[in-house]
Amino acid sequence: MNIRKQILLLLLCLPFCVQAKNITISRLTCEMQEGLVVVETHPRLGWVMESPQNGTRQTAYELDIREACTNRSVWNSGKVISSQSQLVSTNVAKLSRNGSYNYIWKVRVWDETDTPSAWSGEAKFRLAPENLSSGKWIGAITRADAHLPEGRRFHGSELKKPEVKAAWDAVDTLAKKSISLRRAFQANKKIAEATAYVCGLGFYEFSLNGKKVGESEFAPLWSDYDKSVYYNTYDVTTLLKRGENVAGILLGNGFYNVQGGRYRKLQISFGPPTLLFTLEINYEDGSKETIYSDDQWKYDLSPITFNCIYGGEDYDARREQKGWNQAGFNDNRWHSVVLQEAPKGVLRPQKAAPVKIMERYGIQKVTKLTPEEVTAACKSTKRTVDPSALVLDMGQNLAGFPEITVRGKKGQKITLLVAEALTSEGACDQRQTGRQHYYEYTLKGEGDETWHPRFSYYGFRYIQVEGAVLKGQKNPQKLPVVKQIQSCFIYNSAKKVSTFDSSNPIFNAAHRLIEKAVRSNMQSVFTDCPHREKLGWLEQVHLNGPGLLYNYDLAAFGPQIMQNMADAQHANGAMPTTAPEYVVFEGPGMDAFAESPEWGGALVIFPFMYYETYGDDTLIRTYYQNMRRYADYLTTRADKGILSFGLGDWYDYGDFRAGFSRNTPVPLVATAHYYMTIQYLVKAAALVGNTYDVNHYSALANDIKKAFNQTFFDDHTAQYGTGSQCSNALPLFLHMIKNTDGQGISGENQALNNQVFMNLVKDVEAHGNRLTTGDVGNRYLIQTLARHGENELIYKMFNHEEAPGYGFQLKFGATTLTEQWDPRQGSSWNHFMMGQIDEWFFNSLVGIRPATSTVLTTEDQKEVCEGYQTFRIAPQPVGDLAYVKSTYETLYGTVSVDWTHQNGVFTLHVAVPVNTTAVVSVPGEKEPRKVESGTHKFTVSLPGN
Repeated sequence: MNIRKQILLLLLCLPFCVQAKNITISRLTCEMQEGLVVVETHPRLGWVMESPQNGTRQTAYELDIREACTNRSVWNSGKVISSQSQLVSTNVAKLSRNGSYNYIWKVRVWDETDTPSAWSGEAKFRLAPENLSSGKWIGAITRADAHLPEGRRFHGSELKKPEVKAAWDAVDTLAKKSISLRRAFQANKKIAEATAYVCGLGFYEFSLNGKKVGESEFAPLWSDYDKSVYYNTYDVTTLLKRGENVAGILLGNGFYNVQGGRYRKLQISFGPPTLLFTLEINYEDGSKETIYSDDQWKYDLSPITFNCIYGGEDYDARREQKGWNQAGFNDNRWHSVVLQEAPKGVLRPQKAAPVKIMERYGIQKVTKLTPEEVTAACKSTKRTVDPSALVLDMGQNLAGFPEITVRGKKGQKITLLVAEALTSEGACDQRQTGRQHYYEYTLKGEGDETWHPRFSYYGFRYIQVEGAVLKGQKNPQKLPVVKQIQSCFIYNSAKKVSTFDSSNPIFNAAHRLIEKAVRSNMQSVFTDCPHREKLGWLEQVHLNGPGLLYNYDLAAFGPQIMQNMADAQHANGAMPTTAPEYVVFEGPGMDAFAESPEWGGALVIFPFMYYETYGDDTLIRTYYQNMRRYADYLTTRADKGILSFGLGDWYDYGDFRAGFSRNTPVPLVATAHYYMTIQYLVKAAALVGNTYDVNHYSALANDIKKAFNQTFFDDHTAQYGTGSQCSNALPLFLHMIKNTDGQGISGENQALNNQVFMNLVKDVEAHGNRLTTGDVGNRYLIQTLARHGENELIYKMFNHEEAPGYGFQLKFGATTLTEQWDPRQGSSWNHFMMGQIDEWFFNSLVGIRPATSTVLTTEDQKEVCEGYQTFRIAPQPVGDLAYVKSTYETLYGTVSVDWTHQNGVFTLHVAVPVNTTAVVSVPGEKEPRKVESGTHKFTVSLPGN
């Protein structure tokens, strides 16, 4: 071959050596999650791309899937011409749920010049086994022998009935004891891969050869155990060794077995603590071995002498057995396990992220109670306060527990009482949050001892230490010395995906208040408060849904929320206010707490918020029949189109103690949510292709709208209901305003819409630019004002330090959002239900939102939601804001918005991820600009500031 031919060949090959615009694939996801992901069917894969050049986009991809253990090729897609980089199907791949291997996969892409990238790194996924039935449920006592009462009525006055007390007193005490279980086994070959599946109920801690596996607290995530039972999957390859290995499990009660003993919101038991365990070991020679939970396991009582999700935990370190979960331990005195009844629920892999210790806080201030204060505190707290009591201000209200490192003598005891408030004497005050809840630790007397509770938590800022002194303090009584103490902030480890900062300190601090309250209540479910109730009240899921989705990765948490709601749905289609439904609210005055359309509607509304954010319609398709049954149930409760039950605009604001709706009629709020539920069901029916349902429920929606206007609209005043802010905001938000035909069916009446809106604005102004809405009405008020361009009014409503407003809570010293606008009115100081302003921070001040929306309008929307592959940026500079800057991590990469407004000049910097398009609306310009990936700057003259 001559030199000319060699050069020609080199030039022909050169394009195949060039990488696509320096595209790098930076993040691989399976079902929108990173790490080892467990799936029940063929997974959908995704990837994030980065490039230093503007305008980069994907035109094709190639996927490669192999067995991790053998490197055997399972499937290669070949080059697929497509711009899709999220939720990419693998349905044609030959994957098996009966296989015992992890799968690894990688991807490469081609850019708009048809140039390939380098291959990505590798990621893992695993198909969940079709069943784990070879393992047995094991523990210390069967449900039958425990004599546990059945039912979900044990709360409030019911618990005071003599026959109920007698039934719970008759329970065998072994049924609520924490136990340790162990199993020794041999692994005499070289291990290629090992996977453990663990379900310990209510909660468990798993160790292999003495080392804790994973970082979870309160695993598995709690559920309605009669419907769904979650197990966790662990890659334990590196924790096993040749020879003898030992699996150790510590079991606690959790919500599976709430028997009380101290404070309790309710009592319920699905059974005594129980374990299901499977360990699959693949050896390098191709052989396999499986260790199950069976009658070969042994158990003994653990050092945890008391544990209750509501009441706290006690630990006696003298009962520790060194090496119990390691090889070589003599377990001759341990007991053989009992084979137990299996929980009734379907066994499911836990897909949502675990709860972990995510933050820690140290002491900010120490106060020693005087003898007089101790005496007074004994009376105000209804308990005997030890004279040694120290009160520690940890600086941050949170959900969690204390962790101590202490030194003292064997048998000495320390009591830790926690609270979010203090009595007038300065002692920890649990009056509003459920008392008594505390932790006791008995020392073993062997040097420094570090401990924190395993199976209970509480909402607190303050720690009252009794029976000890802090390091460096005088110690004439020779009490134990606490060398270190921290508040452990525990919450669901779902990733935070955004940042927000502005020139307004109240807004910044309000955002932080909301974040800390959300995190405190983001546990296995979204709870209302981390102490008194710990129940999954559902209205927060959709009323705060957009704010939650802007701030946190709910791609895996969302489906678990929906499963909990589906499990809670009654046979007649009714939705309770809480999910899981651990207690059925019955009796005088309890009906509104049992069912409320504003709460139950989350079943229908939240899947569309999820679809809008992630472009994934799976929840709508999976739970369509549940949605339909709920809509049909509401129709059975309606009287000529009007619903008249529920809580209404709960905790609305006025010169009264917050609680039941006072400003707005309950039927107006209930019927508006009935209409919204039906409208979303129409969209769902269209998505699943059910034409009959589209027509049927569209007609029903028209009937409801007509009845709503006939019942609540005043033609003379152009007001709805009482003319309250919630009364007018709801029909405006939902496009329910009486239309041109006079009945509210066809033809939007813009003039009347404007009249109603101006009445809304006048009411806000008449209250001094303050809201009167509550838990339900807040979102509709804020978003209705924003959609009508009244962002300046919203700014005035919240840029102050008075009640109602976030600034007042900040001035009060709150570190989490409180249940009432004025924290002094009592109730919880760690609620996120009033946090709806966060949605406005992101969709208006920052201006980020998807290009296609599921928001209800007067026109039928048939657009397919793309998540954030195409999105809008439309910032709203208001008031005296000098800057706003934010980042938001979408499935496709991080969107960045940074704007300033100074000296009459508005400057906007945006960063757009690779393979996405942004439609940018610059303030003062009539037409939006469409830009592709990369960084962009826009500058315009804009009066003000």
